[in-house]
Amino acid sequence: MGMKWVSWALLSALLGYYVYLPLPETLGERWKVMLVDAAFRSLGHLAELSEFIGLKDYMGVMMLLTEAEMVGPVSDENVTVLDTTFDEVAVRVYEPASRDPGLRRAVIYMHGGGWCLGSAKMQPYDILSRKSATELNAVIVSVEYRLAPQHHFPDQFDDAYVVVKYFLQRDVLARYKVDPGRVAVAGDSAGGNLATAVAQQIQGDPEVEVGIKIQALVYPALQTIDFKTPSYQQNEHMPILPKTLMVRFWSEYFSRDESLLKDMMTNAHTTLEAKGLSSLVDWSVLLPEKFRKEYKYTSPIRANQGAPSTVVPGVFDPRAAPLLAGDEKLRTLPPTYLVTCEFDVLRDDGIMYATRLRRAGVRVALEHFEDCFHGVLMFITWPTNFAIGQKLMGHYIEWLQENL
Repeated sequence: MGMKWVSWALLSALLGYYVYLPLPETLGERWKVMLVDAAFRSLGHLAELSEFIGLKDYMGVMMLLTEAEMVGPVSDENVTVLDTTFDEVAVRVYEPASRDPGLRRAVIYMHGGGWCLGSAKMQPYDILSRKSATELNAVIVSVEYRLAPQHHFPDQFDDAYVVVKYFLQRDVLARYKVDPGRVAVAGDSAGGNLATAVAQQIQGDPEVEVGIKIQALVYPALQTIDFKTPSYQQNEHMPILPKTLMVRFWSEYFSRDESLLKDMMTNAHTTLEAKGLSSLVDWSVLLPEKFRKEYKYTSPIRANQGAPSTVVPGVFDPRAAPLLAGDEKLRTLPPTYLVTCEFDVLRDDGIMYATRLRRAGVRVALEHFEDCFHGVLMFITWPTNFAIGQKLMGHYIEWLQENL
């Protein structure tokens, strides 16, 4: 009996050591965050081992999380749900059952997951889409774009662009009874990246007759030049999305070349092409002092920096990194809702984008959550139902209600 208690005590201590993290006091529901992160880290370790022994690649194992959350296109008395394709790109469409004879609003939504994971068919996105459809009386088009590492940039962007362009046709809008003047693009994380990249590019497309009224971007990933912003440094080891995972997402978005990943991890991936773009992400100028904190700016383009180990086309393309777009592109963008979280490596991407959009004359509603971490919108279902996730979802829908 004594050995059993000793063994149990040791096991408990080991589990406690593995689960416990010294998280900031202001982070909401810290113990729940620790438990969720422990599960994520465990799967991450399994993914690394699987890739090391050649069983399955890292993202292939991590995709198990996505597959476990998948739900079917189930209609109910409030919403009709259908899996279909728009110009050969898979989408899930939610139509509200409202009998209102007037035209409806529409939101084209891009899911997150670092361009490697995630799906429009995951339960949290299904809940978000159903709630948005019913409360806004809006058609929700959730895009099932292709994923890395099987598909690299610009495939994900192209899929998102094709869906938006297809939906903005007047006959398609009429088929779904959507008001051409009330269409939004939205997304979270990598989806926020795709949403605003599409919004930037589609404005100048001569084949598109209908414009986008607003865009809603939830903790978006927006730039590829500097992975040493204050938020990357402050939140380097933060749960759910540490710097190592975010940089890996960026790397695999472009290429499976491991040398690109190594260069990005050390901020040594910049090229002469990036030199002329560095001012667009200069956080010493674009970030308010509150977010610069005690961090000292060092240009990611250093005079003595040698050429990166590998040069991959597209890394500094604004379609991949929308913060690198020139002011002429930003001026054409619609009113914007932008969410950032304090404990998120991507926090400064969003805040710098808000600064540049405002300078370009775009109306921006920036909502910063001081007690929030990246990806919280995915934690709105049992057993990982976070109060801050519900709050963020409510604010997002409320802004759309008032502005779309």
